[in-house]
Amino acid sequence: MQLTTVKVENPDGLNIILGQTHFIKTVEDIHEALVNTVPGIKFGLAFCEASGKCLVRWSGSEEALIDLARRNALAIGAGHTFIVVLGAGYYPINVLNAIKAVPEVCRIFCATANPLEVVVAVTDQGRGVLGVIDGSPPAGVESEDDIAWRKGFLRQIGYKLG
Repeated sequence: MQLTTVKVENPDGLNIILGQTHFIKTVEDIHEALVNTVPGIKFGLAFCEASGKCLVRWSGSEEALIDLARRNALAIGAGHTFIVVLGAGYYPINVLNAIKAVPEVCRIFCATANPLEVVVAVTDQGRGVLGVIDGSPPAGVESEDDIAWRKGFLRQIGYKLG
């Protein structure tokens, strides 16, 4: 077995959701989950088929995001993984539960706009995602001032009240 990392291409710092699923209908079902949860959402979706033709299957609502999802899925190359690239101004917090509720979705590895690396195991059979490296390591522990900033920020952007 060989271990490798794949840097996810994300030049605009968009939010990305990476997960594992088990069936070809994932592409249509995740597409429907996204548009039914956030009408008008801009996204690209790609899925690595693990049997049959073993193609990168895809869908979405914006060509540039679809292309980015396809390139990243092909680079990761692990069967039954999917990647969703959300357009600017769209956030995982608004769609994660809908994606998790798709019957064939097995797990979510991450949902992030941080720099992202995917840890991939390569064997004679194929490739599998072992995990992700999401962002940077901690620079310390938050202080009282940092806590006040965090709480203020969440209220400023509307995720907490008062």
